[in-house]
Amino acid sequence: MPNMSKLDNTFGQQRVSQQQREAKIRRVFQLVAPRYDLMNDFMSFATHRIWKRFFVNYINFSSTDVIVDLAGGTGDIARKLLQKGANVIVVDPSLEMMQAGVQAHRVQVTNIAATGEQLPFADNSIDKLTISFGIRNMTSMADALKEIHRVLKPEGCYYCLEFSRPMMPIRPFYNLYNQYIIPRLGALVAGQPEAYQYLIESIRRFPDQQEMKTLLQEAGFSKVSYRNLFFGIACIHIATNDTE
Repeated sequence: MPNMSKLDNTFGQQRVSQQQREAKIRRVFQLVAPRYDLMNDFMSFATHRIWKRFFVNYINFSSTDVIVDLAGGTGDIARKLLQKGANVIVVDPSLEMMQAGVQAHRVQVTNIAATGEQLPFADNSIDKLTISFGIRNMTSMADALKEIHRVLKPEGCYYCLEFSRPMMPIRPFYNLYNQYIIPRLGALVAGQPEAYQYLIESIRRFPDQQEMKTLLQEAGFSKVSYRNLFFGIACIHIATNDTE
């Protein structure tokens, strides 16, 4: 699993322990929480809103399903699901991110502070689990995927929206934009260029579409597939828990 080693025990271009990685990632989201949603608009020219709308419409659920939105942050995905009649819970380790969502929006969601590697749910108890631009920020992505598999019911579904490997010929332009423009936007809008440099490095090191499919299968999922958005700049990964 070569790309797992690129993420594990790293923070940006630094080699760190897992404990250091966790602490540094928590610090990033503490710093950027007040302007995180605004910064996403600048970084993606607001296309993240289109991706997220498409993502939510892609999720099949019934009114009785329990949905966990992992790394739900300010609750933007959860609120969209609520508007469609979902029973949804946000789980995120960052109290600052969840509080930013509480302060900014009238529609409130249920928030639980917990990590993806230690979900506070019983085995086979969750119908759907969603995550949007968050799986790469787990301290250990492999452990988080196994934990997600544990809590999902048999035939429960995992939906992940994440940056991925764009197709040629746009890939060189996309890489240049990530390397030079986004950190400067982070400095201008959020005042945290170092934080956004980490976010870019985490995107660059993230497994591509096929590698992520393999990782999900190795975590125990079946019926694994993906759908590219915007020529592969973003990607929706779907997987089913077939454990009986």
